[in-house]
Amino acid sequence: MKAVRTISLVFGTRPEAIKLAPLVLALRRDPRFHCQVCITAQHRQMLDQVLAAFAIVPDFDLDLMRPDQDLAGFTARALLALNEHFKQHRPDLVLVQGDTSTVLCASLAAFYNGVAIGHVEAGLRTGDLRAPWPEEANRVLTSRLADLHFAPTERSRQNLLHEGIAPDRILVTGNTVIDALFLALDKVQRDPPLLPGLPQDLGAAKAEPPLVLITGHRRENFGEAFEQICLAIADLAERFPQTRFVYPVHLNPNVRRPVQAILGGAGERLGNVFLIEPLSYLPFVALLARCTLVLTDSGGVQEEAPSLGKPVLVTRQTTERPEAVDAGTVRLVGSDRATIVREVSLLLRDPAAYASMARAHNPYGDGLACERIVAACASHFGLPASANPLASGP
Repeated sequence: MKAVRTISLVFGTRPEAIKLAPLVLALRRDPRFHCQVCITAQHRQMLDQVLAAFAIVPDFDLDLMRPDQDLAGFTARALLALNEHFKQHRPDLVLVQGDTSTVLCASLAAFYNGVAIGHVEAGLRTGDLRAPWPEEANRVLTSRLADLHFAPTERSRQNLLHEGIAPDRILVTGNTVIDALFLALDKVQRDPPLLPGLPQDLGAAKAEPPLVLITGHRRENFGEAFEQICLAIADLAERFPQTRFVYPVHLNPNVRRPVQAILGGAGERLGNVFLIEPLSYLPFVALLARCTLVLTDSGGVQEEAPSLGKPVLVTRQTTERPEAVDAGTVRLVGSDRATIVREVSLLLRDPAAYASMARAHNPYGDGLACERIVAACASHFGLPASANPLASGP
């Protein structure tokens, strides 16, 4: 039996990097494993920011990003590059996270090379292959290829069981994003970061003035939906002049064009809309902790914000993370202008409505997900148990 097993973590986007960073750190501390990090750089700049925040230097950088890349072009390049990578380096296990095109390509390339696959954040489903697109298809296809399924919640486990995945291949771990959030909060509290593009007193304030944090990047919202969301934000900024609306704008031109066209002028005219460049992870966590509520189409924010008692309004029609909706801390509002204005206004005006959502309750875990995944990897290889016993459940 090999004394040390090589585990390759493959990722390419900011959300994957955030959620895998604590797992990289945990594996690199464990003498039972040799941990390799291979990045596709599907999101170059935003990925590098996260790596720097956690002081992670990749072992392999495939650097596959191209200007105006489409999904087919990136998928073709990624599959070929990862196929050659696995042929040369032959890890014992490949770990992927979530539902990006990098996840699908890495899983398929590992499968072609006979390498076992572990899927972190397995089992999320909307039941609609086109919402979110292409993420739902990516994660469904990855589940057919994976050997180990690390489900963040019991509902995710049930989704996998319903699809015929064997129970002994599924482990409910909690979501690694909570592990990352706890690490980041500790860093932020010890050394508060600067918030580029914002007045210093706005970032430093604890409660006043009210601050709405906005993010958006989903492909299914490109076009008219993004325009409606931006028009809603402009309406709200005019209706609530004492509230600050802070929008770190995603680098994708399909996002930046409508945001700048509609909100750029509103920001100059009203003075309470701040369009800033994407924040690195630690400043973003600081802003998340500071804000009053969040308006987003992001999956990760739906998982992080409930731990901080922040209501989340999701500008999508469906979510693969229904646990927080059931808990009452997340609400779907879609991309309809009037609906967004109504729901944000309710939270800003009605203390009781706000309090009902601002409960610091998180159904996504306790910050020990990475410990459970590391233990499961050791068990998969028949390695001796760690001297630090694993908690039994999330």
